[in-house]
Amino acid sequence: MPIRCSQNLRAWKPCGHVFQRIPAWIQAASPETKALWAPDISYFHGEYHLYYAFSVFGKNTSGIALATNITLNPKSPKYRWKDQGLVLRSTEADDFNAIDPNIVLDANGVPWLSLGSFWSGIKLRRVDAATGKLSAADSRLYSLAARAEPSQPAPARPGLPADWQAIEAPFIVHHAGHYYLFVSFDLCCRGANSTYRTMVGRALHVTGPYVDRSGRPMLEGGGTQLLGANQRWVGPGGASILPQPQGDIIVFHAYDASTGKTALQISTLTWQGGWPHAALGTSGHADETAPPRSQN
Repeated sequence: MPIRCSQNLRAWKPCGHVFQRIPAWIQAASPETKALWAPDISYFHGEYHLYYAFSVFGKNTSGIALATNITLNPKSPKYRWKDQGLVLRSTEADDFNAIDPNIVLDANGVPWLSLGSFWSGIKLRRVDAATGKLSAADSRLYSLAARAEPSQPAPARPGLPADWQAIEAPFIVHHAGHYYLFVSFDLCCRGANSTYRTMVGRALHVTGPYVDRSGRPMLEGGGTQLLGANQRWVGPGGASILPQPQGDIIVFHAYDASTGKTALQISTLTWQGGWPHAALGTSGHADETAPPRSQN
């Protein structure tokens, strides 16, 4: 998992890796895994917690693992990512997929892990703040969001869920008394043919129920679109939100509509009438060292 650093959110440079190689225990547990993905960093209980996923594309034989660090400053003598091992696995017998982890701290400071991709949708587990692993005090797997079956669904590809089940990349933030669940609908990773779009719903409790702006439950396919394609960029998704006093930002990826190349996008995130608003870039170029930044 490579790390990139920036002083201004525009120019980015490589500044190391979390691991030099895939941990041996992952290679033993999932020999087909070729890369680690979907990293999510949060800070609680005096440490930075990096949750990440390992999987085989198109299968739900996946896992979420954890690494911790005292500091994010690579120049500090205390800087070292510690492999804390497995947090959660899914198997072919499960109806969910253990990838795309995200941590949210609830109003009481309790950490919760959202996750999921395709299959039966987005899930949530309570986490023990002291260990960073799943909580023994609450072992329930909560369901937060799913896609609704269309009246005439397209045939599924062999061994894979149908495209209409495409929901993934959950990210939850607590804002002004509500929990907001951001997800990606439709299909990622197809270059200019990507149909990803970023959707959102909200709830009074971190465990749900989440509804969209019209009141439709996200467990029934609901979701209010936050980001969709424009003529310059397509497939905006995989969103992460950084709340900050000087103004919230949303970070996501999108594809150049002409070349299909992927680029980092960063937009201001504003709140109006209890709902978030953001903008997809209209200019710039898909250069990893100088990604475009859109403004709301």
